[in-house]
Amino acid sequence: MAKHIAVLMGGWSAERAVSLVSGAAVTHALQRLGMRATAIDVQRDMGALMTRLFPRPDAVFNALHGRWGEDGCVQGLLDILGIPYTHSGRLASALAMDKPTAKRLFATEGLRVPEHVLATRAEILAADPLPRPYVVKPRDEGSSVGVVIVREGDNAPPTIPEGDALHRPLMVERFIPGRELTVAVMGNRPLAVTEITTGRGFYDYDAKYAPGGSSHAVPAQIPKKVYDEALAMGLAAHRALGCRGVSRADLRYDGRRIYLLEVNTQPGMTSTSLVPEQAAHVGISFDELVRWMVDNAECDG
Repeated sequence: MAKHIAVLMGGWSAERAVSLVSGAAVTHALQRLGMRATAIDVQRDMGALMTRLFPRPDAVFNALHGRWGEDGCVQGLLDILGIPYTHSGRLASALAMDKPTAKRLFATEGLRVPEHVLATRAEILAADPLPRPYVVKPRDEGSSVGVVIVREGDNAPPTIPEGDALHRPLMVERFIPGRELTVAVMGNRPLAVTEITTGRGFYDYDAKYAPGGSSHAVPAQIPKKVYDEALAMGLAAHRALGCRGVSRADLRYDGRRIYLLEVNTQPGMTSTSLVPEQAAHVGISFDELVRWMVDNAECDG
């Protein structure tokens, strides 16, 4: 009988829209592969989700992005139910999603990360927590949601989003000038290094997902020594967190050193996404990538 795969998508995070696109692309790939795919638009009702997961599928493809779907919450539920799922487990997902915790772990493993502090919105507006330029970002969001760059010479106060950021510390990180690089890891294999360029000033949400928002050069045109170091850093970050399946490390290269910014444990699977692009570069089609991810699904239950 054909494998039955439940595809979790949507959710209620700030990344709902891109998750729906990722989930639809994965669902179509599973169908092309001859599998039975059930697309589930996850709502904030765990009872309803558990009902949709019975009869029990052979595996779950977790196409959720952002908080609650990428931070160990859904992973914990699937562990309880004993259903294998794609991407990293509960602990690695939680560690990667909490940026300050991940950075402390990376630093312990000898990986170079930018200087950073935690500060509330009020503290940032009262005085610069770090010398400018610096980056302000939520401690547990992805896809550059809520990211602000505070530059030298800016006269107006930083535009810091409100919402729950009023009460939760934000991460303030030294801005690293230079080139934006990213490395996808598939199992224990770093695939390639991509350089990302955009005319938007930095690689924000629209640059990531809007058509024409950014350009990707794969392989990145950088010295071989730097290229190899980026591959090694992506793999080391994947292992430091205890990731499994596919992850993607975001890096900055200032012309002298590479800095590790963060690891995305559930990278996008859209037509503009970086992981499928790197997989294609090394000869792995989108459908083959999806099949591998399903075949390597696990749970900690």
